[in-house]
Amino acid sequence: MARLIVDAEDVAVRLTWREGLVARCREVRVPLADVQAVRVEPDWWRGLRGVRLTGRCRPGRFCLGERRHAFGRDFAAVRAGVPVVLVDLWRPEPYARLAVSVPDAEQVAEELRRRAATSIREL
Repeated sequence: MARLIVDAEDVAVRLTWREGLVARCREVRVPLADVQAVRVEPDWWRGLRGVRLTGRCRPGRFCLGERRHAFGRDFAAVRAGVPVVLVDLWRPEPYARLAVSVPDAEQVAEELRRRAATSIREL
């Protein structure tokens, strides 16, 4: 299962090697200062926007990879039955949103909000 990791300066989505094969990348990184909003979506499919660009989606099971829509591109690593942390970004390059399923979504989202607020104050 994908992991959402908050470093000192970045937010990283790390995929397992199998997920990496499907999504065509093992890790996605964006600057912590680019985080605009963080929220948790209990229904995994509501975090998806647009159409699949790369990766694979299996209806009712999972969606891995990039998705294209009117606002840019999103990176999704979501699974059915697991809540999704949605990270909206200020700059839509390379992604406008990260959507990642994590079992402890509320904890991860709160940590990300706290770190992002600290990062913005330091700028």
